[in-house]
Amino acid sequence: MKMNWGTGIVLTIVGFVALILVMVVISVRMEGIELVTENYYEEEIKYQDRIDQIDQASELGRDVIAYNSQQKLIELDLPNGSTGSLQFFRPSDSSLDQSIPVKVVKDDVTIVPVDRLKPGYWKIKLEWSENGVRHYQEKKITI
Repeated sequence: MKMNWGTGIVLTIVGFVALILVMVVISVRMEGIELVTENYYEEEIKYQDRIDQIDQASELGRDVIAYNSQQKLIELDLPNGSTGSLQFFRPSDSSLDQSIPVKVVKDDVTIVPVDRLKPGYWKIKLEWSENGVRHYQEKKITI
């Protein structure tokens, strides 16, 4: 069977349209992708404050958050008197997100067990006040 140019062009266009329709259907049915936060726009406005806190934390010259994968522990290197909030953020399922208040009462590494968290990708966010200065640091881990 011999095909002419017109038939080939029509078949190519029909194939392309079918491919696009399949991709649209797949993307509409996709689950597990959620917004980063409910109040996204308010968070975006406050982002300059966050940048300043990140700069303050980098000036400390130490990693405040360390993940021990063998023992499934988060180690926080904070001085006595530091207060703040430790957030466990799960991008694929916001119902698993957790927030823990942090108050350091002794000069030592603060240990936070993470063995009860569901295995997978997590973003650890620590916001704290040290000597009256606000700091912020993040760490991405896989449990």
